Amino acid sequence: MPTHDIDSLYSLQKHDKKYNIIRWKQPYDNHSANKQLNNNPNRLKSMLSEKDLQQLAAKGISPEKLEHQLEEFKTGFPFLKLEGPAAIGKGIIAPSADDVNKYVKIWNEYKEGQRKIVKFVPASGAASRMFKDMFAFADADYDVPTTDFEKTYFANIEKFAFYNALDALLKQKKGKGIKELMAEGDYKSVAKGMLDSDGLNYGQLPKGLLLFHKYEDGPRTPMEEHLVEAALYADSNGEANVHFTVSHEHLHLFKQKVSEKVDGYAKKFGVKYDISFSEQKPSTDTVAANPDGTPFRNEDGSLLFRPGGHGALIENLNEIDADVIFVKNIDNVVPDRLKPETTEWKQVIAGILISLQKKAFEYLELLDSGNYTHDQLVEIARFVKNDLCCVKSDLKELEDAELVIYLKKKLNRPMRVAGVVKNVGEPGGGPFLAYNQDGTYSLQILESSQIDKKNETYMKYFTEGTHFNPVDLVCATKDYKGNAFNLPDYVDRTTGFISQKSKNGKDLQALELPGLWNGAMSDWNTIFVEVPLGTFNPVKTVNDLLREQHQ
Repeated sequence: MPTHDIDSLYSLQKHDKKYNIIRWKQPYDNHSANKQLNNNPNRLKSMLSEKDLQQLAAKGISPEKLEHQLEEFKTGFPFLKLEGPAAIGKGIIAPSADDVNKYVKIWNEYKEGQRKIVKFVPASGAASRMFKDMFAFADADYDVPTTDFEKTYFANIEKFAFYNALDALLKQKKGKGIKELMAEGDYKSVAKGMLDSDGLNYGQLPKGLLLFHKYEDGPRTPMEEHLVEAALYADSNGEANVHFTVSHEHLHLFKQKVSEKVDGYAKKFGVKYDISFSEQKPSTDTVAANPDGTPFRNEDGSLLFRPGGHGALIENLNEIDADVIFVKNIDNVVPDRLKPETTEWKQVIAGILISLQKKAFEYLELLDSGNYTHDQLVEIARFVKNDLCCVKSDLKELEDAELVIYLKKKLNRPMRVAGVVKNVGEPGGGPFLAYNQDGTYSLQILESSQIDKKNETYMKYFTEGTHFNPVDLVCATKDYKGNAFNLPDYVDRTTGFISQKSKNGKDLQALELPGLWNGAMSDWNTIFVEVPLGTFNPVKTVNDLLREQHQ
């Protein structure tokens, strides 16, 4: 069987021409896998069976890649060296009122050109973790709300946007609505009606398709709220492009919801939507390992692979052809009454991106021309240090020719502006100044797992950090000549993470790839901007929907 050409390895198949629905298809290529195996037969043949090779080929994972992942379980990942936490005046910009107006204007003027703007929304996760407490109640040996979480849920159940849908379903199934069942003490039928597959199935649906917010014309899902947002700040020339990354099993549900809703929003906001979907590539899955580092196998003897985490989505992001890409998590949405603040600050961070990109491009063109003075090189170096916050301690020791090489390398790479909010104790990453492989240090978004917890200074940095990253990014992924960067080239492969899991009662180790906004964007130019806390409203549990911001 011949080796597939590169174009067929990840072929885009359009399932719906109108809505540009796409998914990844990975062909089987056993010839390639066997060829790779034969390159190093002694090392790999003892580990892999023919069945293993076929499984790897079907996923597009080479034996060498598999072995490298197994080696990472043994060696682990190094902790990052930190210069300190980012703060206002130390890597974080706090725009004044005049700055806000200036950058909003810059963004809106930019949009008037022939620009391709895309809103990229990671939306592959199931909502099961949102309902962890309600699953526990459904399986508990008591029948009435007992924990504070349970009491809050049932006492406020009418406030949920899905109340009417659940009430109608229970009346159809049980002959009784929510209030009547609760009055009879049958709280579990209400909980199971929300969670179970023969009910609303919220325990298994993707978070993007749950009913989050109430409106006079009917409730909305997070997916719909992102469509609305796209029309408000991510449109250009009457077109709004939105890309969702979804799980394979949920693709048809997203497609169905789009077909039901998109025309109404297009008419309401006077835009033409181009909505696309992609799935996490099978080749980005990672092998699971036993506690001793050997491959973990399923009961049928096959290798166990797991999704590599959101860092795998750098491959999906790399497929997006756009001048500017907004990145925002599926659950960070608010009702229309709170959208003006979100819209304004999205335009602010986009305006800052465009301003800095324009300056970087001008400097790159000057360096390419060869017609520059030493003073101009000093000016460019000052921009890299002060505006892009990339610091090289021995910069003054470089000759002009060496300085030009350094400046070109730091200027000519992807750029992102990340909104950060004041730290209010939410779990997750924060903005730091961290050292890179080349000895420079620059702005990075770090998770606690990347920090040596035995280093008291570093832990103090993390616990006393003033700001938090809500995954509010705007990205530029093309160079100054209009060519797309190959984003995987800018991933720091040493920033993965190993976690402890189990399957069928057996302990295993799971390998996560460098996070999308962490190590996967490590070698980007990064700028942090303080944005209002009101722009950060994630929904991690079902009771978060009872917060004032979601009512």
